[in-house]
Amino acid sequence: MPDKAIETIKTFGTITAELVVLFLLVAFLVALIQRRIGEKRLQAWMEGGSIVAPLKGALLGSVTPFCSCSTLPMLMGMIKAGSPFTGAAAFLIASPLLNPIILGVIWILFSWEIMLGYAAVVLPLTIIISLLWGKAGLERYVRRVKVSAEGHDDSPWQGLRREVRPAARQSWSYFQPLMIPLLIGVSIGAVIYGVVPQSFLISVAGDGSILAVPIAALIGIPLYIRTESILPIGLALSSAGMGLGPVFALVIGGAGASIPELTMLSAIFKPRLVATFVGSVLAVAIAGGLIVPLFAS
Repeated sequence: MPDKAIETIKTFGTITAELVVLFLLVAFLVALIQRRIGEKRLQAWMEGGSIVAPLKGALLGSVTPFCSCSTLPMLMGMIKAGSPFTGAAAFLIASPLLNPIILGVIWILFSWEIMLGYAAVVLPLTIIISLLWGKAGLERYVRRVKVSAEGHDDSPWQGLRREVRPAARQSWSYFQPLMIPLLIGVSIGAVIYGVVPQSFLISVAGDGSILAVPIAALIGIPLYIRTESILPIGLALSSAGMGLGPVFALVIGGAGASIPELTMLSAIFKPRLVATFVGSVLAVAIAGGLIVPLFAS
């Protein structure tokens, strides 16, 4: 069997195992928290004025050091609890784009000044985008995914030992509708990750033209960039001659809207909302890719 095929199979197995374990673990913790706090209290905490709800969602997303796929259990928990749509939307956008890992990568690849500037721009931009989603009435494109109702979340807390089993069943019910989309997404991502050579990325997004930034952002989405490989890929592309702007756009595009995440989102969101999410991440990636070189010069 050719080396590329073996590498692709290994990548598929590794990514699938990582995402399944991470998803179930996060979903289990989310279920426990929901059962301890109660859906009504969670909903009440997420409530607020037109700015407060998305601000809370964005801040919550910015302190969750997860990959983009592992934000979905928390997103499903928010939807199930009836949290404001703008708050859930802000969390979905901020979690992959403002979490400590991506900020640390930006610091190492570029500088701490660029990292602070990026955070200062993306935080309000996340709030604005989520408000635009709400104004456009995109909430109607959220699918009503059925999850386990055993042991209603507003029932009295029975103690950790008794709550573990129903929380585990609830986390599995979160995962079931996303299982097939996850496998499809990881398969596509693994093939692209294993087949696309670094030289190709340089050739199509490293020529220094203004189109290099949007091209790099577009390439980043199908080129699934795992959390642990964001930094080495960025450093390799920079050392190979790709400009700061395209590298930034590719990293943000890959971290914010990967194929596995999009296929899983399709089980929760209808196509129009998935497309809107992709467009929002692309806008952030392209804007950042065009602005970053200005700060670096």
